[in-house]
Amino acid sequence: MNRTAVGIDIAKNVFQVHYIDHATGEIVNKPIKRAKFLEFFVNRAPCLIGMEACGGAVVV
Repeated sequence: MNRTAVGIDIAKNVFQVHYIDHATGEIVNKPIKRAKFLEFFVNRAPCLIGMEACGGAVVV
């Protein structure tokens, strides 16, 4: 199964979402406000997400 890899750089108010659009081959770098983050992914095909985390992140 081929899934789109999506990179997410998290911040306080705006997340940067990076992926390659398979239809056009274009590299997409899209800022998304925290409040719209789930709305952005709700209607997308399943994807593989990689998130950036800082040194202060806690692993549970």
